[in-house]
Formats: sequence, structure tokens, C-alpha cells
Amino acid sequence: MMKKTSARSTAFILALIASQPAFAQLPDPVRALIDEAIAQKDDDAVETVINLAKKTNPDEASALDAQLAAYKQSRAVEIAQAEEAAKAEKYANNGLFENWSGQGELGGFRSSGNTNNVGVTAGLNLEKKSENWRHKLTALADFQRTNGETTKEQFLFAYEPNYTISDRLFAYGLGQYERDRFQGFSSRISASAGLGYRVIDEENISLSVNAGPAWRQTSFIGGGSDSSIAGLGALDFDWQIAERIKLTQDGQIYIQSGNSTVRSITGLEAALSDALSARISYTVEYESSPPVGAVSTDTLTRFTIIYGF
Repeated sequence: MMKKTSARSTAFILALIASQPAFAQLPDPVRALIDEAIAQKDDDAVETVINLAKKTNPDEASALDAQLAAYKQSRAVEIAQAEEAAKAEKYANNGLFENWSGQGELGGFRSSGNTNNVGVTAGLNLEKKSENWRHKLTALADFQRTNGETTKEQFLFAYEPNYTISDRLFAYGLGQYERDRFQGFSSRISASAGLGYRVIDEENISLSVNAGPAWRQTSFIGGGSDSSIAGLGALDFDWQIAERIKLTQDGQIYIQSGNSTVRSITGLEAALSDALSARISYTVEYESSPPVGAVSTDTLTRFTIIYGF
């Protein structure tokens, strides 16, 4: 694959250079130096030799500038083709357990709402990227016991595959499991699929939104269950404010008859080293019609250490 790419790029270089104006008075030794630097693909040498040639042969300055511009354009194409080939080769043998990255999170929390206490929180986020796919796994647990009695027990597990349709448009799927005794349900399963769009996709800041239909089934602590069709909307915002400071905002809303759910997580991370970060996050969860004995709004402030791998 790389040899074919190189052949195409070389042909492109020669075609561009050949299309440039002929030199009327450029000495043969100078031409030979320029040709040799181009053949070696030494970008610094090419620019240096051409700039020196312009000083000693000012009448050829326009033609030399055109040749330098053609060389830079051809090199940009060649580098882009090589990167695409390397990317395709990287993902060619992408096994199930290969090319995963992620972070583990461990710390404490303080909550208010249905419970007012402090406890332990742990989380795991995994991500795998291929040429057109991205897979995300999220696991989160908050737990506390006071005087031998469990006073906080909340678990969440989610799997989200994304398929890239274009540079900004993607399709998503979502499977999510939750358990929170103190919000009144022993399990809540959600499934959704739809479309997403990368509104901002820059090096230091990104924003994506997605929406689609969803199905939810809730099993209540007091007995009984409920299944319903809902609409899901979500956003994912990341902003690298400074070299070691990052702001994140994740939001999710399920709109349905009976009970709608809103979840917002705002986080601020400070890198302590290449692998370790400190994070403070604030979560708000709202249920429009909570079970009897539960309040509508829960908040959770987490203080955690993150290890990236």
C-alpha cells in the first residue's frame, strides 16, 4: 500500500514541478542542487537552496517561488496520503481487545437530595477507535454504608457505538443500565439509536450532540415495572482551557410520558502528571415524576483521582 502511495506522490511531484516556468539563466550546478534536495525530500534543504538561488539569481525569483510552492503542495499531499495509509494499516487487524484506551477513576463524593452523606465513588471509561467506528464503555459506582446500613447505592453501565458517516455526521447506538435504590428503582434499562453531529471539532475544544428515539424499562423497588418509548437528546463538550486544565460537560435528557429524566455532569480536571489527573465534578439528576418517597432532584459532588492508560 505504501509503495503505491509513494508512486502516486512522486508522479504528482514531477507533474507539478514540470508545470512550472522554465529557468532562463539558472546555472546548471544550482539546478542540480535543487533537484537533489527535491529528490531527497529534504524540506529544509529545498527551501534553503531555493532561497539562496533567489539571492544569486534575482531574475529567476518568480520561477523559483513557483517551484517552491509546487514542492510544498506536493509534499502536503504525499504526507496526507502516507498518514491515511498508516491509519488504514493500523486498523486492518484491529482485534476485539486491541487499541483500547481509557481511564480509571477513584475518590469520594458528597450528595444531597434523597440522601445527604459522603461516600466512595469509582469509575471506568474505555474507548476504542477504528477507521469508521468508535466504541465507548462507561461504568460508574457510588456506595456508602453508615453504622452498618447502606445509605447510598448507585450503579451505571453504558455501551455506546458510533459510526462515522461524514466528517461531522455520525450514527450512534446506546445501551444503558442503572440501579439506584434511593431514587426508587432496582433497575432501569435504556436503549436508543439515532444521529449525532460534531458541532465543534477543534484541537482544544469539541462539542457533539445527538438525538433519537429510545426505549426504557424501569423496575421499581416497591414492585412493578414500567416500559415506555422516549426521545433522547445528549451533548458532549470538552474544552482544554490550558495545557493541564480541562473542562467537560455531559448532558442527557429522556423525554417521555409519565416520567422524564435529565442528567448533567460538569467536570474540571487538572493534570498532575502524564497519567494522573485530579477531578472535581458536579452531577444533577432530575426525575419529573419520581416514585413515592423520593424527591425530584439529586446532586452529587465527586472528588477523584484519574489514571489514564
